[in-house]
Amino acid sequence: MQQAVRDVTENVSAGGLFIRTDRSLREGDRVPLQVSFPGLLEPVEVEVEVVRTRAAAKDQPRGVAVKIPIDRVDDRHKLARIAETARTGSGKAKRTYRVLVVEDNARVVEMYQYALRKLRSEGDGVDVAVEYAPNGHEALARLVEPPRVDLVMADLYMPVMDGFTLVERMRADPALAGTPIVIISAGGPDARDRAAELGIDVYLQKPVQFADIIATVRTLLRIR
Repeated sequence: MQQAVRDVTENVSAGGLFIRTDRSLREGDRVPLQVSFPGLLEPVEVEVEVVRTRAAAKDQPRGVAVKIPIDRVDDRHKLARIAETARTGSGKAKRTYRVLVVEDNARVVEMYQYALRKLRSEGDGVDVAVEYAPNGHEALARLVEPPRVDLVMADLYMPVMDGFTLVERMRADPALAGTPIVIISAGGPDARDRAAELGIDVYLQKPVQFADIIATVRTLLRIR
Protein backbone atom coordinates (compact mmCIF):
# COMPACT_ATOMS: atom_id res chain seq x y z
CA MET A 1 0.00 0.00 0.00
CA GLN A 2 1.26 3.47 -0.78
CA GLN A 3 1.98 5.91 2.01
CA ALA A 4 -1.19 7.68 3.14
CA VAL A 5 -1.75 11.20 1.82
CA ARG A 6 -1.36 13.57 4.77
CA ASP A 7 -0.81 16.93 3.08
CA VAL A 8 -2.87 20.10 3.25
CA THR A 9 -6.22 20.30 1.51
CA GLU A 10 -7.82 23.27 -0.17
CA ASN A 11 -11.08 24.18 -1.90
CA VAL A 12 -13.29 21.52 -0.42
CA SER A 13 -16.38 21.12 -2.59
CA ALA A 14 -19.24 18.74 -3.29
CA GLY A 15 -17.26 17.28 -6.19
CA GLY A 16 -14.26 16.32 -4.12
CA LEU A 17 -11.22 18.14 -2.81
CA PHE A 18 -7.77 19.29 -3.83
CA ILE A 19 -4.63 18.19 -2.01
CA ARG A 20 -1.37 20.08 -2.14
CA THR A 21 1.36 17.47 -2.44
CA ASP A 22 4.75 16.94 -4.09
CA ARG A 23 4.14 13.23 -4.51
CA SER A 24 4.13 11.85 -8.05
CA LEU A 25 0.57 10.68 -8.66
CA ARG A 26 -1.32 10.01 -11.88
CA GLU A 27 -4.99 10.21 -12.85
CA GLY A 28 -6.72 7.02 -11.84
CA ASP A 29 -4.37 6.28 -8.93
CA ARG A 30 -6.12 5.24 -5.72
CA VAL A 31 -4.44 6.14 -2.46
CA PRO A 32 -5.46 6.19 1.21
CA LEU A 33 -6.37 9.63 2.53
CA GLN A 34 -6.69 10.62 6.20
CA VAL A 35 -9.46 13.12 6.89
CA SER A 36 -9.80 14.84 10.25
CA PHE A 37 -11.22 17.91 11.95
CA PRO A 38 -8.71 18.93 14.67
CA GLY A 39 -10.38 18.77 18.07
CA LEU A 40 -13.56 17.27 16.64
CA LEU A 41 -12.79 14.08 14.76
CA GLU A 42 -10.01 11.56 15.03
CA PRO A 43 -8.34 10.81 11.67
CA VAL A 44 -10.52 8.67 9.39
CA GLU A 45 -8.83 6.88 6.50
CA VAL A 46 -10.69 6.53 3.20
CA GLU A 47 -9.56 5.61 -0.27
CA VAL A 48 -9.54 8.40 -2.86
CA GLU A 49 -9.07 8.41 -6.63
CA VAL A 50 -6.92 10.99 -8.39
CA VAL A 51 -8.99 12.72 -11.09
CA ARG A 52 -6.69 15.63 -12.01
CA THR A 53 -3.11 16.71 -11.44
CA ARG A 54 -1.78 20.25 -11.22
CA ALA A 55 1.77 21.37 -11.84
CA ALA A 56 3.42 23.88 -9.59
CA ALA A 57 3.25 27.51 -10.72
CA LYS A 58 4.30 30.86 -9.34
CA ASP A 59 1.00 31.47 -7.60
CA GLN A 60 -0.04 27.90 -6.82
CA PRO A 61 1.54 24.74 -5.37
CA ARG A 62 1.64 21.35 -7.02
CA GLY A 63 -1.13 18.93 -6.19
CA VAL A 64 -3.95 16.63 -7.20
CA ALA A 65 -7.72 16.77 -7.28
CA VAL A 66 -9.34 13.66 -5.86
CA LYS A 67 -12.76 12.13 -5.50
CA ILE A 68 -13.92 9.65 -2.88
CA PRO A 69 -15.49 6.57 -4.47
CA ILE A 70 -18.34 5.10 -2.49
CA ASP A 71 -18.25 1.63 -3.99
CA ARG A 72 -17.42 0.15 -0.58
CA VAL A 73 -19.93 0.02 2.25
CA ASP A 74 -17.25 0.78 4.82
CA ASP A 75 -16.31 4.03 3.07
CA ARG A 76 -19.97 5.06 2.92
CA HIS A 77 -20.17 4.86 6.69
CA LYS A 78 -16.93 6.81 7.04
CA LEU A 79 -18.14 9.53 4.68
CA ALA A 80 -21.42 9.86 6.57
CA ARG A 81 -19.47 10.34 9.77
CA ILE A 82 -17.20 12.97 8.21
CA ALA A 83 -20.16 14.84 6.74
CA GLU A 84 -22.00 14.86 10.06
CA THR A 85 -18.93 16.24 11.81
CA ALA A 86 -18.58 18.99 9.21
CA ARG A 87 -22.28 19.85 9.46
CA THR A 88 -22.75 19.85 13.22
CA GLY A 89 -19.25 20.32 14.60
CA SER A 90 -19.69 17.14 16.63
CA GLY A 91 -17.46 14.11 16.61
CA LYS A 92 -15.24 12.04 18.82
CA ALA A 93 -13.62 14.94 20.62
CA LYS A 94 -13.28 14.11 24.29
CA ARG A 95 -12.40 16.05 27.40
CA THR A 96 -9.28 14.39 28.77
CA TYR A 97 -8.83 14.28 32.55
CA ARG A 98 -5.44 13.35 33.96
CA VAL A 99 -5.36 11.32 37.16
CA LEU A 100 -2.09 10.71 39.00
CA VAL A 101 -2.13 7.51 41.08
CA VAL A 102 0.49 7.58 43.84
CA GLU A 103 0.87 4.03 45.12
CA ASP A 104 3.84 1.68 45.62
CA ASN A 105 1.89 -1.57 45.28
CA ALA A 106 1.75 -2.62 41.61
CA ARG A 107 -1.31 -4.84 42.09
CA VAL A 108 -3.25 -2.03 43.71
CA VAL A 109 -2.28 0.25 40.85
CA GLU A 110 -3.71 -2.28 38.38
CA MET A 111 -6.98 -2.34 40.34
CA TYR A 112 -7.29 1.43 40.23
CA GLN A 113 -6.48 1.45 36.54
CA TYR A 114 -9.30 -1.02 35.90
CA ALA A 115 -11.75 1.15 37.83
CA LEU A 116 -10.72 4.32 35.99
CA ARG A 117 -10.98 2.51 32.67
CA LYS A 118 -14.62 1.81 33.46
CA LEU A 119 -15.14 5.49 34.16
CA ARG A 120 -13.66 6.31 30.77
CA SER A 121 -15.91 3.85 28.97
CA GLU A 122 -19.04 5.02 30.78
CA GLY A 123 -18.46 8.75 30.44
CA ASP A 124 -19.97 10.47 27.39
CA GLY A 125 -17.22 12.46 25.70
CA VAL A 126 -14.79 11.68 28.53
CA ASP A 127 -11.29 10.27 28.43
CA VAL A 128 -9.20 9.54 31.52
CA ALA A 129 -5.42 9.47 31.21
CA VAL A 130 -3.89 7.62 34.17
CA GLU A 131 -0.31 8.22 35.31
CA TYR A 132 1.58 6.63 38.20
CA ALA A 133 4.17 7.51 40.81
CA PRO A 134 5.50 5.05 43.44
CA ASN A 135 5.95 7.71 46.13
CA GLY A 136 5.25 11.31 47.04
CA HIS A 137 8.63 12.55 45.87
CA GLU A 138 8.11 11.36 42.29
CA ALA A 139 4.52 12.57 42.40
CA LEU A 140 5.61 16.12 43.24
CA ALA A 141 8.14 16.04 40.41
CA ARG A 142 5.35 15.08 37.98
CA LEU A 143 2.86 17.61 39.33
CA VAL A 144 5.04 20.60 38.48
CA GLU A 145 5.44 19.44 34.86
CA PRO A 146 2.90 19.88 32.05
CA PRO A 147 0.36 18.70 31.16
CA ARG A 148 -1.59 19.60 34.27
CA VAL A 149 -2.90 16.81 36.51
CA ASP A 150 -6.61 17.12 37.33
CA LEU A 151 -6.76 14.78 40.33
CA VAL A 152 -4.38 12.94 42.64
CA MET A 153 -5.26 9.55 44.10
CA ALA A 154 -2.75 8.52 46.76
CA ASP A 155 -1.95 6.07 49.52
CA LEU A 156 -0.67 7.38 52.86
CA TYR A 157 2.04 4.87 53.65
CA MET A 158 4.79 4.79 51.00
CA PRO A 159 8.61 4.82 50.97
CA VAL A 160 10.75 7.92 50.24
CA MET A 161 7.88 10.36 50.83
CA ASP A 162 4.57 9.30 52.36
CA GLY A 163 1.11 10.55 51.48
CA PHE A 164 0.87 12.89 54.45
CA THR A 165 3.92 14.85 53.31
CA LEU A 166 2.68 14.83 49.72
CA VAL A 167 -0.64 16.36 50.72
CA GLU A 168 1.08 18.91 52.93
CA ARG A 169 3.43 19.98 50.13
CA MET A 170 0.61 20.20 47.61
CA ARG A 171 -1.59 22.34 49.82
CA ALA A 172 1.35 24.67 50.54
CA ASP A 173 2.03 25.22 46.84
CA PRO A 174 -0.30 27.82 45.25
CA ALA A 175 -0.04 26.08 41.89
CA LEU A 176 -1.19 22.74 43.36
CA ALA A 177 -3.38 23.83 46.26
CA GLY A 178 -6.61 23.50 44.27
CA THR A 179 -5.91 20.03 42.87
CA PRO A 180 -8.42 17.49 44.24
CA ILE A 181 -6.84 14.77 46.39
CA VAL A 182 -8.37 11.38 47.10
CA ILE A 183 -6.67 9.29 49.77
CA ILE A 184 -7.20 5.53 49.65
CA SER A 185 -5.61 3.97 52.72
CA ALA A 186 -5.86 1.19 55.27
CA GLY A 187 -5.01 3.65 58.02
CA GLY A 188 -7.25 3.97 61.06
CA PRO A 189 -9.20 6.96 62.46
CA ASP A 190 -6.04 8.84 63.42
CA ALA A 191 -4.72 8.65 59.86
CA ARG A 192 -8.08 9.76 58.49
CA ASP A 193 -8.22 12.73 60.87
CA ARG A 194 -4.66 13.80 60.11
CA ALA A 195 -5.26 13.58 56.35
CA ALA A 196 -8.45 15.62 56.73
CA GLU A 197 -6.59 18.31 58.67
CA LEU A 198 -4.01 18.54 55.90
CA GLY A 199 -6.76 19.30 53.40
CA ILE A 200 -7.67 16.19 51.41
CA ASP A 201 -10.99 16.09 49.58
CA VAL A 202 -12.05 12.48 50.11
CA TYR A 203 -10.79 9.58 52.25
CA LEU A 204 -11.64 6.05 51.08
CA GLN A 205 -10.91 3.10 53.33
CA LYS A 206 -9.07 0.06 51.99
CA PRO A 207 -10.25 -2.38 50.80
CA VAL A 208 -12.15 -0.02 48.52
CA GLN A 209 -14.98 -0.80 46.12
CA PHE A 210 -14.62 0.07 42.44
CA ALA A 211 -17.99 1.80 42.55
CA ASP A 212 -16.74 4.13 45.27
CA ILE A 213 -13.65 5.06 43.26
CA ILE A 214 -15.70 5.76 40.14
CA ALA A 215 -18.32 7.80 42.00
CA THR A 216 -15.68 9.81 43.88
CA VAL A 217 -13.63 10.66 40.79
CA ARG A 218 -16.74 11.49 38.80
CA THR A 219 -17.91 13.88 41.55
CA LEU A 220 -14.56 15.63 42.06
CA LEU A 221 -13.96 16.10 38.35
CA ARG A 222 -17.60 17.07 37.77
CA ILE A 223 -18.06 14.39 35.12
CA ARG A 224 -21.72 13.96 34.30
